[in-house]
Amino acid sequence: MRLIIRALTIIALSIVACGSAWAGPPKEIKIGALYAGTGNFSSVSMSLHDGLLLWVKEVNAAGGVYVGAFKKRIPVRVIAYDDLGNTATVATLTNELITQDKVNVLTSDFGSILTSVSVPIAREHKMLLINSSGTGTPLFSKNNRYEALVAQPAQRVAARYVAQFLAAEASAGTLRRLAILYDTNDFTGAEATAFRKTLATLHARLKIVFDQGIPTATADYAVLISRLQAAHPDFVLELGYPSNDIAFLRGLQDAGVHFGGVFANYPGWEPDLIAKDVGVAADKGVFSFMPGVFLSYKTTAGMTASQFHAAWNKTYPKGEAAFGLNAAAGYVEGVVIGEMLRHAPDLSQLGLRRGLYALSGKMVTLQGPFRLASDGEQLGEINALGQVWSKGNAGVALRAVYPLALATAKPVFGKP
Repeated sequence: MRLIIRALTIIALSIVACGSAWAGPPKEIKIGALYAGTGNFSSVSMSLHDGLLLWVKEVNAAGGVYVGAFKKRIPVRVIAYDDLGNTATVATLTNELITQDKVNVLTSDFGSILTSVSVPIAREHKMLLINSSGTGTPLFSKNNRYEALVAQPAQRVAARYVAQFLAAEASAGTLRRLAILYDTNDFTGAEATAFRKTLATLHARLKIVFDQGIPTATADYAVLISRLQAAHPDFVLELGYPSNDIAFLRGLQDAGVHFGGVFANYPGWEPDLIAKDVGVAADKGVFSFMPGVFLSYKTTAGMTASQFHAAWNKTYPKGEAAFGLNAAAGYVEGVVIGEMLRHAPDLSQLGLRRGLYALSGKMVTLQGPFRLASDGEQLGEINALGQVWSKGNAGVALRAVYPLALATAKPVFGKP
């Protein structure tokens, strides 16, 4: 009798240990999500969330997401909470999604600042965190198997083309003096470090004449612009979030100050949002990242960029949701989740991780080739370098200027 009880106990423990590998198919796949309905990150966070919802609408219209472990389609339900753009609230709600809602798939809110709170909580609970846009280097660790960046390139590789462009222009004698102005947070702090390291590796003939970190909450750039002028740079890297880019470009316009070239993150990532807030005149000529949604990758999973743009306009016809990088990142996040579920051997968190890594080097979304490092950083999906051009009353457009294989225009220095 004791042998029978012991055998039954071992079987029961084995079933618990195997989790969803032994369980039958769930009635629905629950995806946990957070968004910032208010605060400095609200506009881009809501676009990210709306992109994910567009994917959910697409797959549910087809009968649900295909789950390879059960060889059938299962409906998707998003359990989403407004974290108000507050890190303490992010912590509370991340815990709630894991422990109370018991979601199958956990995603993060926008950007490195908000995502950085979810990373250790997910790791503690051994829950795979699908990170769409938290690119800062400090978020990733080689001994953390429970995070993956899926819809934007990691910060240490994102600067590659921009740095190569600056080095090439320096070799040609176009640029000699560089200024770096950056926010001191996990995102732009890592970005500034990546630029310095990459330029040093390239032996760029550039002298950094200004290098200053500032609080992320900075809203008045008048004094900083005066200090930049005094340093006489040929090119300025202004590395911030949307509110920083808007305040800086407005400050340049108000002061009538022009540099040979200015780079900022969001005029290319969120062109409609930035042009609307700063005006075409202040935005024109700015260099910026040009993500895959504004290029034309041949996709192996999900819609192409043009198909996605059409679907976005149909879903949000009144322009209530800004179209740009984060809209695309939210959609691509969904596409990656779908392909992960297709390839995962079971619904355990490490099973999902195996399904995710099965895609690395084998999938192209509208953001570009998908390639994961062992620590979860995204090494693919690298942005081109673009420059903002005026379309008159129609707003702005981006033209790729580097690398040459993607370029559609030559760079223009000074105010075009």
